[in-house]
Amino acid sequence: MEHLTKETFLEKVFDYENNKEWKFQGERPCIIDFYADWCGPCKMVSPILEEISKEYQGKVDIYKINTEEEQELAAVFGIRSIPSILFCPMEDRPQMSVGALPKDAIENAISEVLGVVNIITN
Repeated sequence: MEHLTKETFLEKVFDYENNKEWKFQGERPCIIDFYADWCGPCKMVSPILEEISKEYQGKVDIYKINTEEEQELAAVFGIRSIPSILFCPMEDRPQMSVGALPKDAIENAISEVLGVVNIITN
């Protein structure tokens, strides 16, 4: 899991300064968690994303953006409520989910929106 700044976002996700149309620049699909340190529901989502980042390592990148520190990024995506989770598939437009999601809902979005299926072998 990696914390993004405006600079790393422009490089790894989408260069909105030079592109009007969405053009994902990542090497694999990603999930971006827009959060703040003081947000209770954000603190509930964080360990779930930590787990998912391990389970989907090499398949999905997980990023976090602190909306207090990166206000421009929050404004670009119209973040009004946190947590907000942005699911970015490789070829399609990103989809935003607002509010704390349980793990199964995030995994469902990984499968449905990102097109990534995780087969866990025990």
